[in-house]
Amino acid sequence: MPLHFLTADRAFEAADVALPYDDPDRWRRPYRPGPWRVGAAALWLLLASYLLFAAVALALTGKVSDAGIVLGAGLVVIAGAVRLLRMGVWVSARGLRHVGFAVTRSVPWGRVVTVRTVQRPVRWLGLPRTVQGEALTVVRRDRAPEETPALLTTHNADFLGRPEAFDRAADTVEAWAAEHRLR
Repeated sequence: MPLHFLTADRAFEAADVALPYDDPDRWRRPYRPGPWRVGAAALWLLLASYLLFAAVALALTGKVSDAGIVLGAGLVVIAGAVRLLRMGVWVSARGLRHVGFAVTRSVPWGRVVTVRTVQRPVRWLGLPRTVQGEALTVVRRDRAPEETPALLTTHNADFLGRPEAFDRAADTVEAWAAEHRLR
């Protein structure tokens, strides 16, 4: 089963043009998930496999209600791992989408003033600790710049230790914004 959300479209890496796409209305993430994000999701799936095995063992011993609870917990962990892999910035001809673990925010290109990279303190792997880094931010017509969270940072789970990948992803999102904002 192909996991389309796990890898970015190969067209972004193989094409010579700045914004290759077959279907501009399809939401796509213009970068690959980083090793920290994939590793965390793999650990969650490992935990889910133990929970599912425990559910089978409990069901075979006759404790069906306990097996159902453990099975439900395993399914919740699997859903969390999939959601963790889907986190990030997605673009389409309709707008910009920031997918978080619990909340997804979409902004139509008509509300976007600019998308730019700025130097500022950023959260390290989403934890409260901040370090100096770069962040891709969006300036919207309907909000003050301080109210919008950073879309991508050099120290999040996708780009920690990979500054060239951050630059490539930020440039791609900025190019999508420049192309579609003017329409």
